[in-house]
Amino acid sequence: MSDRRTISVTINGETYEREVETRLTLADFIRHEVLLTGTHVGCEHGVCGACTILLDGRTARSCLMLAVQANGHEITTVEGIAPNDTELHPLQQAFQDNHGLQCGFCTPGMLTTLIEFLGDNPDPTEQEVREAISGNLCRCTGYQGIVAAALDAAKRLQGQETAGA
Repeated sequence: MSDRRTISVTINGETYEREVETRLTLADFIRHEVLLTGTHVGCEHGVCGACTILLDGRTARSCLMLAVQANGHEITTVEGIAPNDTELHPLQQAFQDNHGLQCGFCTPGMLTTLIEFLGDNPDPTEQEVREAISGNLCRCTGYQGIVAAALDAAKRLQGQETAGA
């Protein structure tokens, strides 16, 4: 006997209404129901950070949440970070410019984590960046490029605010 509920979730500005099993994780909903595969599933225990998304602007591990818990909420995945289809978000550009990724598996979770972090701390130190990403595991980069990218993005984002002020 299955227990199903209808949910309505806004993901990257688009509203999705689906009937789902109450035990379906938010990560599986995003990947299999909405077909946005940028959110990665690694450990399925909330340890690795690959599944990190923004839920109402705050980071959340989508492998630890049920889709029904996201009902009525707004989600941003890695696909929703860029301002449009032709340009990258300054953080994404900084990752590219500073070699902040190799295999790319951890990258979506790193980006969403850093989006929230840089919003809260626009002028971080290297140590603060390292602390902010400490819940996201990367097996390839040694983190130096990721930290450099975050610090570079902070400067880029500050420049945007100054230019727009």
